[in-house]
Amino acid sequence: MKKRHFVTSKDKKDWISFTKNLKNVPDKEVRLDNNINATKTKKLDLHGFSLDAANKLVKKFIIKSSQEGYKKILIVTGKGLRSKVYNDPYRSNKMNVLKHSIPEYIKNDEVLFNSINKITKADIKDGGEGALCVFLKSSKKIKG
Repeated sequence: MKKRHFVTSKDKKDWISFTKNLKNVPDKEVRLDNNINATKTKKLDLHGFSLDAANKLVKKFIIKSSQEGYKKILIVTGKGLRSKVYNDPYRSNKMNVLKHSIPEYIKNDEVLFNSINKITKADIKDGGEGALCVFLKSSKKIKG
């Protein structure tokens, strides 16, 4: 036996009132165009950069990505699956400068720290341990 749901008179009045004022509801296409970057991932590759140069690039990259409305960015630091350190017994595989310093730099920079939600290791398809996923807060105009 199927259960019947009855609509109350108040619900009917609310629906009629809502449908008369549809001019206040934006078109779906317009809303999607405004948030086009929210579902995309922007990428920065730091291979070959010094620590100082990488920090400056990361700061500009995060600020610009946030202003452009991106919610997720990928920062490639290196030390991924193809690193030759794992084959060298005289070098530690935990001594990657950028891999460990970039998250610390972000956490210690007040502007950057206030513009991100979290930093995680990237998925294997995006670089695994050789990349960071940075999730940005809503796109406010942040100053750098």
